[in-house]
Amino acid sequence: MPLQRVLALPRQHSLHLPAVLNPFVHQLKLTRAETIKCFLLGIILVPIRSIFLLLVLMVMWLVSVMITFRQSLKGVVEPMTGWRRFLRQRVMTFLARIYFFGMGFRVIVKGRQASSAEAPILAVAPHSSFFDAIVCVEAGLPSTVSRSESLEAPIFGRFLSCVQPVLVSRIDPDSRKNTILEIDRRAKSGGHWQQVLLFPEGTCTNRSCLITFKQGAFVPGVSVQPVLIRYPNKLDTVTWTWQGPKVAKLLLLTLCQLYTTVEIEFLPPRIPNETEEKFPAKFAQSVRAVMAEALGLSVTDHTYEDCRLMIAAGELTLPMEAGLVEFTKISRKLELKWDNVKKELESFANIACSCKGGRITIEEFGSFLKLPISPALQELFSLFDRNGDGTIDFREYVIGVTVLCRPVNNEGVIQTAFKVKISKILMLY
Repeated sequence: MPLQRVLALPRQHSLHLPAVLNPFVHQLKLTRAETIKCFLLGIILVPIRSIFLLLVLMVMWLVSVMITFRQSLKGVVEPMTGWRRFLRQRVMTFLARIYFFGMGFRVIVKGRQASSAEAPILAVAPHSSFFDAIVCVEAGLPSTVSRSESLEAPIFGRFLSCVQPVLVSRIDPDSRKNTILEIDRRAKSGGHWQQVLLFPEGTCTNRSCLITFKQGAFVPGVSVQPVLIRYPNKLDTVTWTWQGPKVAKLLLLTLCQLYTTVEIEFLPPRIPNETEEKFPAKFAQSVRAVMAEALGLSVTDHTYEDCRLMIAAGELTLPMEAGLVEFTKISRKLELKWDNVKKELESFANIACSCKGGRITIEEFGSFLKLPISPALQELFSLFDRNGDGTIDFREYVIGVTVLCRPVNNEGVIQTAFKVKISKILMLY
């Protein structure tokens, strides 16, 4: 039974639970009819499509070798011109469309794509699958941001080289700064460079909301064209999240479908105002708001750092979703860095390790503090238990520990701490 709060302490609305608790989970459950349908179609479609895709892949590889022959891929590069540009924009784009067609994708494009001079940057969301690469194809193979190691991949490294990506290095400590400078250089080339396409969410979600947008696409302070992507299919075989089906299963099931529909919508370019030019975070938020409204989705303050915490929670034998805290909001409101939150996760795991579901009960709370269950302990517990469900999850734990362990002037908190101290002293007599 949830504990009743004795001291009515105010709660910050800004720290309330998000509209979507876990945007990084996807459950793919097939009915018996869907399983039979996939099996019967798969017997016919998978072999045919596999052979066709292999043939197209071979042709694409030959064309990509021609495009990148004696072409500088690292350092300060210049945009392709002449026959290289023609092969990339016309031939390679055509072959890539044939490739996705061979996989069974039916593409519906809405709106008009702006030119590189009108909108140097394309911001695509929601990012939910490795199949989202189809947006790059429909946009005419613009530049992307990629890890430098990806260029070393045997086949797809060549394909990636064709779009002249902005490279990110794990070794170079200045890589992040250099990446932003390179995006800025290309974005302000006056249409000389092709557009730069970015997925500002930075990780895949289940398309139930738009999470925090990274600022990379908005730092240059130039016009950005929002691009929406939808998969309006009855059976979702494309969503690839941190908790859900693996790549091989999704790829196989997609090949077993008669067709898979994807909608790509180009919204009007968004030109930043004077304030947004100075503050990229505000520009990112305004673009996200426009995209969320068009999609009919809510926004949350989850980010890639939440995914890292999910992995850490799993390593600590907690449910992966226990690590979700809406990192952007928590770090901003409580002035916490990722390492601080990770440390608190380890402390939380020590208390909640015996509890199923990754939540702390009043009994575990008292056992950890070496205190019997008393009104004072119950009140302290209620300060952590923000939603009053009788348990403390990791998000509540981080907020509680951060607030209660800092010097504050809240009389209610001081009184509660005093009661707990008196209770512990009385135990000695």
